[in-house]
Amino acid sequence: MILRDPVHGLVTFESDEVEIIPTLLATREVQRLRRIRQLGLASYAYPGADHTRFSHALGTAHVMTRYLRRLRDIDQELPYWQRVTTENARDAVAASLLHDVGHGPFSHLFEDAIPEGPSHEEWSARLVMYPDGELHRLLSSYDTSLPERVVGLIRGKHRLSYLSSAVSGTFDVDRCDYLLRDAHFTGVSYGAFDLDWLLRSLRFGHTGGDGPAPPIAIDGSKGLPAIESFIMARLFMFQQVYFHKATRAADWMMRQVLGRVRELVLDGTRVGSVPPAMVSLLRDGDTTCAEYLEIDDIALLAAMSEWRHCSDPYLSEMSTRLHERKLYKTYELHGSQRDQGPELLQIAQDIASSQGFDAERHVGLDEASDTPYDEEDSPLRVVFPSHSPRRPSQVSFILGRLSGEKLRRVRLIFPPSLRDEIEKAVASTTLASSSAAT
Repeated sequence: MILRDPVHGLVTFESDEVEIIPTLLATREVQRLRRIRQLGLASYAYPGADHTRFSHALGTAHVMTRYLRRLRDIDQELPYWQRVTTENARDAVAASLLHDVGHGPFSHLFEDAIPEGPSHEEWSARLVMYPDGELHRLLSSYDTSLPERVVGLIRGKHRLSYLSSAVSGTFDVDRCDYLLRDAHFTGVSYGAFDLDWLLRSLRFGHTGGDGPAPPIAIDGSKGLPAIESFIMARLFMFQQVYFHKATRAADWMMRQVLGRVRELVLDGTRVGSVPPAMVSLLRDGDTTCAEYLEIDDIALLAAMSEWRHCSDPYLSEMSTRLHERKLYKTYELHGSQRDQGPELLQIAQDIASSQGFDAERHVGLDEASDTPYDEEDSPLRVVFPSHSPRRPSQVSFILGRLSGEKLRRVRLIFPPSLRDEIEKAVASTTLASSSAAT
C-alpha cells in the first residue's frame, strides 16, 4: 500500500511485517475513525482543523515504521532475544494504528462530557477484544494471542520497554504525529519539530544483557535540540491551539448540552433523537461495543440538529448556538485572578441572575491545564560516550525549567450580552483586591 499524506509525504506499508495495515484499515472499527474529528470543535477557531482520527492513525503507524527502522540500525548491540523481530514489529505497527480506535464523537470532548464513562483508551482495548468485531477476528486470524499483545502495547506494557514506550510514552509515535498534523491543519508553525533528527538520535539506554530489555535513550551529543524542540512544540500547541478561547467556549457549551440531555433523559422527558449508546452512557455510564460503534461526529451532530427544535428552552438555545457558531464569550483570568476564580465566577453569576439568566447553566468557569514535560513520569535518559546516562533536566536548561511545570488557562464563560458588565465587575474586584493587598 502506498499513500500520499500532507504531513509525511509518501507513506508506504509494503513489507511482510506491515501487510496487516491494509487489512486493518478495511475493518468497520477503523473506518469509523473517518467520522471522528481529531480536534473536536477546534475548527470553530481554526477552519482547516477538520482532519480525522483516521488520518492520524495512519500517520502514527507510519512514524512507527520509521522508529522500527531506526531500532534495527542499532539493535545489533543487544542480545538477539531483545532485538526487533518480525512479530514484534507487526505488533507495534498494529498497536500504533489502533491506539485511538476507541475515541468517541469529537474525540476528547466526548469523554470529558461523560467523565463517568470508560476512557477512550479503555474503549480501544474493548474494541480490540470485542469477539464479534471485525477487528478482533482479523487480529486473531494472524495469531490468537495478537489482540492481547496489541492491548498490552496500547496500555504501555510489553517485555521490550522500548516498544511499549513508543506506543504510549513521553516521546511516543502518537505525539510525534499529532503535533505535526495538528499544526499543519490549523495553519500554525508552533507544532514544528525535527522528527528526522529526533529519530536519528535514538539510542539504547544500555547494551542489554541477561536482564530486561533496555529503555530507549537519546544521544546527548546530537539529540538534545530535537528533544527540546519536541517539548516546546507541545507546550506551544497547547498554549495557542488546544486551549484557544473559541475552542474552549465551544467545548464548554457542548458539555452543557450533553449535561442537559442527561437530565432530560433521566427525567423521562422526550428529547428527540438520542443515539442508543448515548442514552446508555448518560444513564448508566456505559454501553455495549455494538452500540458504541454506532456513534460518531455525524450521529451527534444529527441529534444536536434535532435538539434545536425541542421543547426545552435551554437545550434548544445552546444547540442552536453551536449549530450556527454563536459562541459564548470568555474572559481570561491572569496571575492572582486565577486564585479568585470561584469568587469571580460568583460575581459573574450574580450579574447573569440580575439579567434573568439561569446563572448556573449560562455562566461557567473553565480551567484547562497540561504538563508538557514531567521527568518523573518519563524513563527517557540522555547517553554520552564517556558518561553514565543522565536525566534530560541534568543536561538541558530548557527541560530542567519545564519539568513538572503546569500550563493553566482559566476563563469565565458567559453569554455575549453580559460581556461589558462582567468585564467591568471583574476588573473592579481585581483592582480592589490588589489595593487591599498593598
